[in-house]
Amino acid sequence: MGDGDAQLWRLGVFLGLLALLSLAERLRPGPNPPPRRARRWPAHAAIIALDTLLVRLLLPAGAVGVALWAQMRGLGLFNALTLPVWVEWGLGLLLLDLAIYWQHRWLHTLPGLWRLHRMHHTDTTLDASSALRFHPFEMLLSLAYKCALAVALGIDPAVWLVFEALLSSFALFTHANLALPQGLDRGLRWLFVTPAMHWIHHSPLRDEQRRNYGFHLSVWDRAFGSYAEAARETPQRFGVAGADADRSTRLPSLLREPFRREWEKGSGSF
Repeated sequence: MGDGDAQLWRLGVFLGLLALLSLAERLRPGPNPPPRRARRWPAHAAIIALDTLLVRLLLPAGAVGVALWAQMRGLGLFNALTLPVWVEWGLGLLLLDLAIYWQHRWLHTLPGLWRLHRMHHTDTTLDASSALRFHPFEMLLSLAYKCALAVALGIDPAVWLVFEALLSSFALFTHANLALPQGLDRGLRWLFVTPAMHWIHHSPLRDEQRRNYGFHLSVWDRAFGSYAEAARETPQRFGVAGADADRSTRLPSLLREPFRREWEKGSGSF
């Protein structure tokens, strides 16, 4: 599969899942009031378009291309090992998921990184489109981190391609305003992150923002002491303390978010 085909495949999966989750949100809505999509979705679409354009201009093939480059030169841990294909795939996906867990955790605990990530948390009404809401500077930082992982680990480019598709798909799912049946939610949580689990992470309460960092697997939060079973407030509120619902739907305001001076240390996660 060429780079163009891979990108089209990822885009098709992403758009199909976004449409499916948007329908599911209407059928089984979560704790949010009905999102005002006419205002939020254009801003979120503009952000992801800007992010994608920036990444494609700087590194068209992304981390998958860097993984291919590393494979051709025999760089990285996995290229130095001889492993069964199923072991390489399983271990590779686990290591990448663990690395993204720690990336997310550092975005909340290091002040400079939090300023970039904070834009994502100013969303006061979550739905699947919230998964598109990442500042371009954070996207560039994430790209650099993934490229470094691709060289250091030497994981097969095909594994990277699947992981990237899973990452974007799970981000849509976990941000969705979708109420799963309680029994299903409890069962899934033993292994996977669910929307109700991730809602806690989007709490305006500082200590709850430092919980449930996982994207795919819930085991990392359990293993590293960041798991929270339930939010302290019911119904839940979303967005960092001081977030303005109107400002959070305007693209220029979102892009200026890392540079705002009115934010105090206590209003964020660091």
